[in-house]
Amino acid sequence: MPDDFYIDPQELTKLANAFDTRAYDLSSAVRSFLGKTDAEQIHDGFGLLTESEEVTSAYVELASETAASLEKLAHHLDEIGQAFKTNAKNSEASDDALADMFRGGNK
Repeated sequence: MPDDFYIDPQELTKLANAFDTRAYDLSSAVRSFLGKTDAEQIHDGFGLLTESEEVTSAYVELASETAASLEKLAHHLDEIGQAFKTNAKNSEASDDALADMFRGGNK
């Protein structure tokens, strides 16, 4: 098994863009989710009965925690995409520098 590998900057950029797209899509979905699960929406769904207040509070807390977790995931996906883009740029610069050396550009 060879120990060599090659990073294709264009393919890495495509992967980075895929992560960016997923992060954006997830953030959009979270915003939509929050609009449908804010405290007022949940209270309207359960009504104002005294015995429903505990259930309502639990659902409000669950919705809030779920949204926060998903937003953290979206942020992490975005950070991965940015890291891939940086890596692709660095790889391309290294490839260009190496090619320039072989052409005798650094005399």
